[in-house]
Amino acid sequence: MTQDFPALREDAFCPIDEDALLRPAHKTHPPRVLMLYGSLRERSYSRLMTEEAARVLTRFGAEVRIFDPKDLPLPDAASADHPKVQELRDLSLWSEAHVWCSPERHGAMTGIMKAQIDWLPLALGGMRPTQGRTLALMQVCGGSQSFNTVNQLRILGRWMRMVTIPNQSSVPKAFTEFEENGRMKPSPFYNRMVDVMEELMKFTLLVRDRADYLVDRYSERVESAEDLSKRVNQRAI
Repeated sequence: MTQDFPALREDAFCPIDEDALLRPAHKTHPPRVLMLYGSLRERSYSRLMTEEAARVLTRFGAEVRIFDPKDLPLPDAASADHPKVQELRDLSLWSEAHVWCSPERHGAMTGIMKAQIDWLPLALGGMRPTQGRTLALMQVCGGSQSFNTVNQLRILGRWMRMVTIPNQSSVPKAFTEFEENGRMKPSPFYNRMVDVMEELMKFTLLVRDRADYLVDRYSERVESAEDLSKRVNQRAI
C-alpha cells in the first residue's frame, strides 16, 4: 500500500496527542449543566421533570441552570441581540453539559423545544456554544410510551456536535407520574431519570477536560492555514 498522501496538508495534519486525551489538566469546579424544557403550560410536565432532574444533578455535585423559554422569539422573528436569545447563548457558552427535555406533540418535539435549539449556532464569533459539550435527552408523553422525541433530539445533538450520552428517558402518561406538589413519584421511570443524570455526570467529568481537543479538526486547521496564508500574502503585497 502506498504511503503517499498527495491530498493531505502536512501543515494541518497532527498526530494524536495522547497526553491531551489521557492526561489533560483537571478542572475542579462543579460541572456546569444547562437544562432546556419544551412547554409553557402552567403545569408543564417537561418542566417538572427537568426540575426533578436538576435536583438529582445538584445532589451529584453539579451547578445547574434552567432556561425559561417564555418570551423567547421564534427563530428569525427577532435579531440575535434579543435579551432572551442572548441569555440562552450566554448560558450555553457557560455550560459544559446540556439536558434537553421535551413533550411529544404530534409525534415530535414541540416547536418551543426546537426554537431553543435553533437559536444556538454552531459558531458564535470564535466561540462554539454547543460543540464538545455532553448532552442528556428526556421526553414526557401524554399517552403510551414513545421514543420519537428523544430520537429526534439525538439527531439534533449530533448535528450540534455534542457528545450525546447513550442512555435516555421517556415517561409515558406523565400526568400520572407527578404529585400535586410537582414532585416525581417513586417508580421505574424515576429510577431511569436518575440513571440518565448519573451517566451524564460521568461523561461530563470525562469529556470536559478534553472537549477542546476532541473537537479540534483537520478540516478546520486546513481552513485556518489557508486564511493565515492569505493574510501573510496580502501584507506582502
